[in-house]
Amino acid sequence: MSNRVVCREASHAGSWYTASGSQLNAQLEGWLSQVPSTVRPARAIIAPHAGYTYCGSCAAYAYKQVDPSVTRRVFILGPSHHVPLSRCALSPAEIYRTPIYDLKIDQKVYADLWKTGMFERMSIQTDEDEHSIEMHLPYTAKAMESHKDEFSIVPVLVGALSESKEQEYGKLFSKYLADPANLFVISSDFCHWGQRFRYTYYDESQGEIYRSIEHLDKMGMGIIEQLDPISFSNYLKKYHNTICGRHPIGVLLNAVAELKKTGVDMNFSFLNYAQSSQCRNWQDSSVSYAAGALTVH
Repeated sequence: MSNRVVCREASHAGSWYTASGSQLNAQLEGWLSQVPSTVRPARAIIAPHAGYTYCGSCAAYAYKQVDPSVTRRVFILGPSHHVPLSRCALSPAEIYRTPIYDLKIDQKVYADLWKTGMFERMSIQTDEDEHSIEMHLPYTAKAMESHKDEFSIVPVLVGALSESKEQEYGKLFSKYLADPANLFVISSDFCHWGQRFRYTYYDESQGEIYRSIEHLDKMGMGIIEQLDPISFSNYLKKYHNTICGRHPIGVLLNAVAELKKTGVDMNFSFLNYAQSSQCRNWQDSSVSYAAGALTVH
C-alpha cells in the first residue's frame, strides 16, 4: 500500500493564468492594491472564474473583503462545466497545488460531508479538467497568505441541481456558513452573450446590446442582493440569463435563508461589474463578471 498523497495539479496554470509563482503573486498584488476593503470581513463572496487577463481585476473586489485573521476554512463551490452531475461532488485529492503555495483539503469536514450520503466522488481527471474551482485557488492563497499554515479548503463541485436540491444543500451548508471561521467562495461568471453561447436576449429599450446585457445582469445582481432564492429562481426562469454559477449561487441563497430563520442578520453587496468586451452587433460575444460579498452582522 502506498501512502502517496493525492495532489490535484494546477492544470490551468500556463494558460488561464501564469504558471510563474512570482509573476502571479505580483499580478494578484497589483489588482488587490487598487481596490478598497469596504465590507470586511466577508462570510461569503461571489467572484468570476475566467482567465485572469479577463477577470482578475474584477475578482480582486471580492477577495479584498476576506479577513485572513478570522478565516480558517475556505469552502469553494464551483459549477460543473464538463461532466453531467445532478448532485454535488467532492475531490479525491488531499492537496490542491497552486504556483504560489499548496492548499490542503479539510479532511475532517470532507468526512462529515461524506457521511450525509449527499455527495459523489469526482475523479482526479474531472477535478483537473474543471476550471471553476481552480481559478479561485491562487486568489485564495494570496488573500490568506499572512495565515497560510492556519487554514484549509473545502472544494465542492456543484451539479445541475433542482430547486429542492439547492434547498437541501443550502440547509446542509448553513451550519458551516454560521461559523465566522468559515468563508464561502461562490464561483460564477454572469451573462454569456452571443451566438456561440446560444443566448442573444436583447432589450432594445436599453440602447446598445452591451447596455441591455448590463441591465439584465444588474437585475439579477439586485435580486441576489435581496438574498431571496425564490426570486432568483423566478428571474432565471423568466430571462434564462446564462449565469454559469447559478446553482452554487442558489445553494448560497438557500443557506442564507436557512440562517435568517434563526434571526441572523446578513447583507450582500456587489462591488464590481465588468464585461469581457462591449457587444454592439449580432456577431459579437461577451462574458460578464461580477464580484460581491456577504457580511453577517
